Amino acid sequence: MAVTQLIVMAKAPVAGFAKTRLIPVLGADGAARLARRLLDETMKQARAAGLGEVELCCTPDTTHPAFAAQQRQGGVRLSVQGGGDLGARMDQAITRALVDVAQVILIGTDATQLDAAYLRSACNALAGSDAVLGPAVDGGYVLIGLRRALPRLFEQMPWSTDQVLAQTRVRLAESGLRWVELAPLHDVDEAGDLTHLPSGWL
Repeated sequence: MAVTQLIVMAKAPVAGFAKTRLIPVLGADGAARLARRLLDETMKQARAAGLGEVELCCTPDTTHPAFAAQQRQGGVRLSVQGGGDLGARMDQAITRALVDVAQVILIGTDATQLDAAYLRSACNALAGSDAVLGPAVDGGYVLIGLRRALPRLFEQMPWSTDQVLAQTRVRLAESGLRWVELAPLHDVDEAGDLTHLPSGWL
């Protein structure tokens, strides 16, 4: 059995579909271009972490050229996120993966500081705990890792609010799980977050 499955959840970088909260400042095309850059950089770090084949879990489907380009580079398996809200899709991906692996790490593409070393730290943390969280400065999280499926972590969660991390901690504690938290990182969701992009990205 493989030890760890790294899953990257990603929207197709389509104008009007990706990074919609940034459209007022970047325009639909600009937001889509940034989404493509975020996807490419995240996948670069995911491969560099050396945790094995990366699952790129796509929405609305796997047909966008950006996803095909990642698959051509090797070491990547494409899957479809499926239906339901974000929590349902995350839970489905994690539950599916845990049939074949001992632990799962799931990330999005919004945290430019989330590098290969951070991913390896998350993997190592799971060796001695039930879960690992990569907190986001805005009150969410940029990474979650689990050794067993726990659907209630994702049900009726107020996604895109500053309550996500706090509620996740409560649910982990109520479930009797031991978890480790990594250093908090910035993610890029709102206009004010653009200051955290590397120089030259815009």
